[in-house]
Amino acid sequence: MEVKKTPKASLENKRLIFTEIGMVISLLVVLCAFNYTTKDKKEAALVDENQVAVEEEIVPITEETPPPPEAAPKIPVLSDQIDIVDDEIQVDDNMFQSLEDDANTGVEIMDYVEEVQEETVEEAPIPFQLVEEQPKFNGGDPKTEFSRWVSQHLEYPEIAKENGVQGRVTLSFTVGPDGAISNVKVLRGVNPDLDAEAVRVVKSSPKWTPGKQRDRAVKVSYTFPVLFQLH
Repeated sequence: MEVKKTPKASLENKRLIFTEIGMVISLLVVLCAFNYTTKDKKEAALVDENQVAVEEEIVPITEETPPPPEAAPKIPVLSDQIDIVDDEIQVDDNMFQSLEDDANTGVEIMDYVEEVQEETVEEAPIPFQLVEEQPKFNGGDPKTEFSRWVSQHLEYPEIAKENGVQGRVTLSFTVGPDGAISNVKVLRGVNPDLDAEAVRVVKSSPKWTPGKQRDRAVKVSYTFPVLFQLH
């Protein structure tokens, strides 16, 4: 059975109307969009009513006053007037000193003589064996007299004695022109304690009879052994 459509039921005849309605609605929407305006928003700002206005201090501008210009030097005024001075002026003759020679006012001129300082050259001590007249101790030979005196005043160190240390300490010293002992040195030592005791005894020696060279007292070097021996 064939179905037949009525011309009134077809929508093709109304398509033009629907299109025109749609265009009208679109135009109205666009027109409303152009006519729409936004209202400005008012922003509320908190203002402190108690705020005190600060007055700006105005500093006056001071200008330095330049110093006044220096005054120009005065130009001397030349005058043609001539002052006449009286010739009757008394002059004291005593105000001028006489230029004649006076023995009381003369200056003595002395010849300058340069002072010459004598250079003192220290003489080296002469060895005991080479001096003409050898020094003496207590009026005798130092080998016997000085050895006896040293043995009488020598004190054996207790530490060296306990350790059984003994030996011969060789010293050298100088007998001066005044007979005093000086420049005591250890040529060969045994023990620090024994060496120190030997030096002490020799330094405490009384004065000697100085040695002489050509009848003149001179320095004489002397070598002396100090013996430390346990009994």
